[in-house]
Amino acid sequence: MQTRTNRFKQALQQGRQQLGFFSTLGSSTLTELFAGCGFDWILLDTEHSPNDMPEVIAQLQAMAAFDVSAIVRPAWSDMVLVKRLLDAGAQTLLIPSVQSAEEAQAAISYTRYPPQGLRGVSGSSRAAGYGLNTSYLKTITPELCVIVQIETRQGLRNLESIAAVEGVDAVFIGPADLAADMGHLGNGQHPEVQAAVDDAFARLKALGKPAGYLTVNEEEAQRRIAQGIAMVGVATDTSIITRGAQGLLQRLAAR
Repeated sequence: MQTRTNRFKQALQQGRQQLGFFSTLGSSTLTELFAGCGFDWILLDTEHSPNDMPEVIAQLQAMAAFDVSAIVRPAWSDMVLVKRLLDAGAQTLLIPSVQSAEEAQAAISYTRYPPQGLRGVSGSSRAAGYGLNTSYLKTITPELCVIVQIETRQGLRNLESIAAVEGVDAVFIGPADLAADMGHLGNGQHPEVQAAVDDAFARLKALGKPAGYLTVNEEEAQRRIAQGIAMVGVATDTSIITRGAQGLLQRLAAR
């Protein structure tokens, strides 16, 4: 057994755009269904969703049969939470609410074994094939991908220093919390918020750092795709299901 190549990280490094969505409902059956739909990546969210370790592992297992990359967002930038998700088999993490270079450095340290970092060591985890992958400890670091999420004005002020931290593979701009921090709670489409997002993307482009974003607004998704954002989240499982159900009912009721 060998350590799996991180295809998502490869695509980032090669400049290939990848489209995906956030899985928030904790259902391995739904994730399995969506995994066959052609998305490049699916993010399993544990910050704002009822996804705990059993649900995350079940969804990772469901996705393994498909040509789709798994990303996991821990509930916080926490050494124990990160360790558990990595041991469960996650290779790409989205770390929420990073506001400084020091916080980014701490997040990276949680993903690295000593002496480079603070990750606890287990050679018999699911990630290590329950001990069958005897080379895991020495081969996993190059296959790990860490994306830091900036969601505040402070984070935007520190954008360049955060992006420059060694081990940060991409920077994800979170519009919902950013809108709240800017005084526009619930309105990520506010012109002031959108201007801040556009400015962040321009700065990241100047740095040559891949950028990420999530929107459930289809018009904005098209604009971000055209803008060349490296990883674009175009929906959540919840938005896909509710819009599909409501649209069907509206079309039938209008007959």
